[in-house]
Amino acid sequence: MSASMFASASASAGPQRAAVLGDPVEHSRSPILHNAGYEAAGLAGWHYEKIRCTAEQLPELVDARGAEFSGFSVTMPGKFAALAYADETTDRAAAIGSANTLVNLGQGRWRADNTDCDGVVGALAEAGATAGVLAGGRAVVVGAGGTARPAIWALSELGIRHLTVIARSDRGLAVKNLAEQCGMTFELVLFDEGGQRLAEICAAADALVSTVPSAALEPVCSVADGSEMNYAQILALAPRIVDVIYDPWPTPLFTAAQTHGHSAVGGLSMLLHQAFGQFEQFTHRPAPREAMRRALLG
Repeated sequence: MSASMFASASASAGPQRAAVLGDPVEHSRSPILHNAGYEAAGLAGWHYEKIRCTAEQLPELVDARGAEFSGFSVTMPGKFAALAYADETTDRAAAIGSANTLVNLGQGRWRADNTDCDGVVGALAEAGATAGVLAGGRAVVVGAGGTARPAIWALSELGIRHLTVIARSDRGLAVKNLAEQCGMTFELVLFDEGGQRLAEICAAADALVSTVPSAALEPVCSVADGSEMNYAQILALAPRIVDVIYDPWPTPLFTAAQTHGHSAVGGLSMLLHQAFGQFEQFTHRPAPREAMRRALLG
């Protein structure tokens, strides 16, 4: 949104509630972010909450309660259901195939967006992986699930032209079409191709985004000099790293990156940056970014 659009929007017009939908949702830190933003922006009366909601329950819940809400943040397992429910979708949400944001357009109509892309871009920037650094370069995405798709979109927006996806099986090919639609050449490498192969790929990359649980990176394998490293230590050979996991923290990948002297950030950075766009779409006000950051990181 432009500054003029923010300025013209009324803070008191329309619903003044928002929520995160998910199952489980008790662990969500989104209320900390958004409520701190409301306070800092002077949005008296605004409130953001958690609502437990499965994918199957999402359409009925939004139908029944949606008029009260300016928007919903959507976490798993509802991101695919949110996209299917919406009356309108942004181009990026349509390309990615899921939505983490539903915005109330009025008269029972909803727009779906995916601000996880913004989260990845912001987290990469904190790791030193900006467009100026990545343009024309190579990146690695670990995993091929729901979070991998906005990561691929974000990397393409930053100018990455060659993408390697590291996955456990040929299911990693599920993201090939998205990568190619985004203008990147695509390569799938399986974990069981060996530690040395993975080490060479990660060391040659400009950035790496890991979307898998920390436990998936615990197995140990051999590298060229005959020594053994676990997958976290091998992936940490990449110079700029985003690990989307933030609990428990620090993750083995983050710790290994520090050992190598490489730059890495965790999932809280991604959570923070994806929330800014949601705040702005829900309230029509610029996000008070520093206040939200302080509230999240404490």
